[in-house]
Amino acid sequence: MFYTYRIEERGAAMETKQGMTPRIKGGKFLIYMKRYWSLYLMLLIPMIYFIVFKYIPMNYIQIAFKKYNLLQKPWEMAWADNNGFEYFIQAFSNRDFLYAVRNTFVLNLLDLVVGFPAPIILAILLNELRFKKFKKLTQTIIYMPHFLSWIIISGLAKQLFTPSTGLVNIFLNNLGMESIPFLNDAVYWVWTYVFLGVWQSAGWNTIIYLAAITSINPELYEAASVDGAGRFRKMFHITLPGLRSTIVVLLILSLGRILGSEFDRPFALSNNLVNNVSNVISTFVYKYGIRGLQFSLTTAVGLFQSVVGLIFLISADKIAKKFGEQGVR
Repeated sequence: MFYTYRIEERGAAMETKQGMTPRIKGGKFLIYMKRYWSLYLMLLIPMIYFIVFKYIPMNYIQIAFKKYNLLQKPWEMAWADNNGFEYFIQAFSNRDFLYAVRNTFVLNLLDLVVGFPAPIILAILLNELRFKKFKKLTQTIIYMPHFLSWIIISGLAKQLFTPSTGLVNIFLNNLGMESIPFLNDAVYWVWTYVFLGVWQSAGWNTIIYLAAITSINPELYEAASVDGAGRFRKMFHITLPGLRSTIVVLLILSLGRILGSEFDRPFALSNNLVNNVSNVISTFVYKYGIRGLQFSLTTAVGLFQSVVGLIFLISADKIAKKFGEQGVR
């Protein structure tokens, strides 16, 4: 009996030493919290952030279904006509909104097709560089545009791409070529918009892929070298498969934002000559919501945008899981 008791007591002591909760009947929760309270305190900070800034504002989603009144709380406002869907009907009857949806989808799709592979290619190329100083210099140069605001980038774009005074068109004119309306023609504006987006974000996004490359087992490269594989074979048969899970997760997240739109980029680069392709959902909300004071209409637009983004996100996640990937859930 005494021997059995000593074994149990020693086992409990070992569990305590290894960071496990001791097997005692009373005060188990208090002992556990006394040991790990700092972790829960750290977790409490982001929880408060999400509750205050993400979940509580969801209460105002009901404005999309009600007649907005500045003097009333959302739950006190009268319901809109057509069973609360009046403003959704108004949105889909608004020609500007339909154009905004089209432009948002097309611009984001082009960003995805052109911009998504760019950081992957950059990360693989940077990983292949053997001169460390040149590699660090290159990384610094391609990261820098991320820290420029779109107001600054739009100013640079006007200095470079305006038809008459832009440096690029002056150079083309000196070569005997005609000026290209980068910012004044709808087609050229779209591709300028996409190119500037890739230039601004591609370098920064390479950080994720470079971090993923470091997790690849170096022995795989050594074995490939022994088998006589060159750099391109290593890239295609080791590096890219090692990045596959990261690529899939980021692709799913990008598809979830396919109908989302940032405000500063299209607003800063747009002008009256290209309004038919530069007006997106965010600028539509600014025009009708902030300037036009149609808060119920723009809340309905924002809710529609979020629901569509959620549908794309869940669908992409399910497709990825069918192909054997982990996904985001």
